[in-house]
Amino acid sequence: MRSRFRRAFSSSVGTKLLMGLTGLALFAYMVLHLAGNALILAGPDLFNQYSHTLISNPLILPIELGLLAVFVIHIYKAITMWTANRRARPVGYLKKEMAGHTSRKSLASSTMIASGLFLLLFVIVHVKQFKFGTWYQTVGQAEIRDLYRTEVEIFQQPLWVVFYVAGTLLVGLHLRHGFTSAFQSLGIDHPVYTRKLTAIGIFFAILIGGGLAAIPVWIFFTS
Repeated sequence: MRSRFRRAFSSSVGTKLLMGLTGLALFAYMVLHLAGNALILAGPDLFNQYSHTLISNPLILPIELGLLAVFVIHIYKAITMWTANRRARPVGYLKKEMAGHTSRKSLASSTMIASGLFLLLFVIVHVKQFKFGTWYQTVGQAEIRDLYRTEVEIFQQPLWVVFYVAGTLLVGLHLRHGFTSAFQSLGIDHPVYTRKLTAIGIFFAILIGGGLAAIPVWIFFTS
């Protein structure tokens, strides 16, 4: 049973299916991540309370482990699919051109592996700085972590602002193609609604990438 399951999800169809499902799960997470991080614009009290509520939830550990598993599977399947495509066509095209209005090729689709590898580094740095970074405590009746102060200290440094703006805009670029591609991997691919899904993907890519990029810029100029 286990070997049958492994063979099913190791096939090209199974790989595309896992890529689509994990991609949509990560997309949903990014929407929630943006909503939570946007609370920093409301000030330290609300943001720190939100952060404390999140990390004190007993379900946070299994959720984080599940998210990590989804992230690892997505990366692994992306690499295996790219490797399989390279083996199928060992000699690349002499010249790559768009196929006109029928082409789905874009800057986002052409750089998915490169942007994905950079985002892996970006996530590692982000988790190290904020989840395992400097731990301040608020002063008052309820002593909780002052994550607001940690963010302000990091985003007062111009190089970190540039790094995070570049990273979050790249997140948007990655999502721009990934959203539509996920539905195609799941077999939801028809001109009638593919155009709508593409438009929705572009909208959320701009919202997520631009929204996350705006936070370090806002902190840098207001703190």
